[in-house]
Amino acid sequence: MAERNVVVVESPAKAKTINKYLGKDYVVLASFGHVRDLPPKDGSVDPDHDFEMLWEVDGKAERRLREIADAVRGATKLILATDPDREGEAISWHIREELKRRRALGSVPVERVVFNEITKSAVNEAFRQPRDLDKSLIEAYLARRALDYLVGFTLSPILWRKLPGSRSAGRVQSVALRLICEREAEIEIFRAQEYWTVDVDLGTGEGGRFRARLTWFEGRKLDKFDLGNEQAAQRSVQRLEAAKDFRVAKVERKQVKRNPLPPFTTSTLQQEASRKLGFAASRTMRVAQRLYEGVDIGGETVGLITYMRTDGVTLAGEALGAARRLIAEEHGDRYLPPAPRQYKARAKNAQEAHEAIRPTDLFRRPRAVARYLAPDERALYELIWTRTLASQMASAELDQVGVDVAVDGNAAVLHASGSVVVFDGFLKLYQETREDQGDDEDAEKRLPKVAEGQALRREAVLPEQHFTQPPPRYSEASLIKKLEELGIGRPSTYTSILQVLQDRNYVRLDKRRFIPEDRGRIVTAFLSNFFPRYVEYNFTANLEEQLDDISGGRIEYLKVLADFWKAFKAAIDEAKGLRITEVIDTLDQALGPHFFPGDPKDPDKNPRACPVCGNGSLGLRLGKTGGFIGCSN
Repeated sequence: MAERNVVVVESPAKAKTINKYLGKDYVVLASFGHVRDLPPKDGSVDPDHDFEMLWEVDGKAERRLREIADAVRGATKLILATDPDREGEAISWHIREELKRRRALGSVPVERVVFNEITKSAVNEAFRQPRDLDKSLIEAYLARRALDYLVGFTLSPILWRKLPGSRSAGRVQSVALRLICEREAEIEIFRAQEYWTVDVDLGTGEGGRFRARLTWFEGRKLDKFDLGNEQAAQRSVQRLEAAKDFRVAKVERKQVKRNPLPPFTTSTLQQEASRKLGFAASRTMRVAQRLYEGVDIGGETVGLITYMRTDGVTLAGEALGAARRLIAEEHGDRYLPPAPRQYKARAKNAQEAHEAIRPTDLFRRPRAVARYLAPDERALYELIWTRTLASQMASAELDQVGVDVAVDGNAAVLHASGSVVVFDGFLKLYQETREDQGDDEDAEKRLPKVAEGQALRREAVLPEQHFTQPPPRYSEASLIKKLEELGIGRPSTYTSILQVLQDRNYVRLDKRRFIPEDRGRIVTAFLSNFFPRYVEYNFTANLEEQLDDISGGRIEYLKVLADFWKAFKAAIDEAKGLRITEVIDTLDQALGPHFFPGDPKDPDKNPRACPVCGNGSLGLRLGKTGGFIGCSN
């Protein structure tokens, strides 16, 4: 009797690709993601009985589960080939447990296989090395789901009762919302400060010209605000215009190296795709998923990139070898460092520290596959390919030059700096875009050749007025970067965090920047005042580390849940006793500067004065549909 091995993956695209790699003895089916979840109602997680969870099969998943169950009955074995991370392990566990519950498994053995890329060689190698389901990864998933459920379904009813019109709260989303709201508060209280700079155009007498900035005046170094108004700036302009002698006092030259950045992780890919391609995080992940699961390249379906949810920055040995061969072939040996570059992973959990995101075959150049790809796929593949190859190239070498110009001896000092790329190295292929800076800063001015003691000719003196700028609102890229710096969230969660905040109408995106809605400000103020511990950045980050410890087998997941629940339940019980008037007064005080900003031109004017009756005082009120501004009269 012929073998019949049933393979289960998440998506039909992945199933289609893998089906082509495996022989006729394999049946590949798709679960379409998770097949069951915690129902959104009280009692789905029971803290009194070891946090027992009651799972419910999704309505759409029922037909797929029946299909899998029918295929498994009488099969030689069941092979679970879902994604190689915590979430993928959880999907495999759910499928196995549901098949057991339906008594469809019988004595059919269950194997788990994982692969970081969907290529024929990687898939076949994974199938030669099956393993059991990873208990620690599953328990880390269970702990995360239980924590998110307990916060959401215990805290949200408090919000609904005390803050009518509120939607709900989430363990990680509420912290991300706090970041956005705090940045907005910084912007609101920001007051621009005036300052001036004075530049001088200088000629070398040999056709060379350069611009230098006034840095010392009347015997002291100028700080940013020392020329705080036009009068102060004009005094220095008059002195410079009257000066007779401009002479090179010092020339400093140094050679610096700029090293390439590591290959992409999930968050750095989302950030760079946002800046370079204008992609939202969700769009980046959708396109990356298609590139990972398989694209038809001239009749052959192949995964073009490795798994795209990772915080690892390492590359496999064969990828390093391919990168070095390709660099030598396309750019020459000078662009090849003496040894492969090794980057240190920031991930603490070795079980989940996958490779960086890279092309499965670097010799599959973007121009060779462009005609098979949609525009988004083409752009993202080229970005990943270029960054991977650049990460293994030689450092760029720059000559940096600094020139000090003495004015009438010691009356003033002007300074100019510039850099010249002596050897472009990896910059020949890739330059990182930086937030709020348009493009890379290598485009610094070049300075003409000058020597110490050389006399210069003063040309124009150019005073310029400036004003300090408020901190920028978070973009998707900068918010993901901040969350990662704080240790909040993980590669698989960033997209959903940002989406949930928008779905709940707590924030909106305007010109690709997050602006908190009033509803979001009120929720953040409520949580910060009455549940401060649970929106603290360190507390949330420490909880993420505990989840990593669970997945690494270093800590018992029920203990993490029990410790969390004991303190959280006490805070919830205390909040239940809050009077509405107490909540309103606290929020009114916390949000006063937002809703009733003072007039900087008329500081004595009462910002809370009622514009209708003239003698009442405005304040925050709560009604059945949410918050509003009311008059004390």
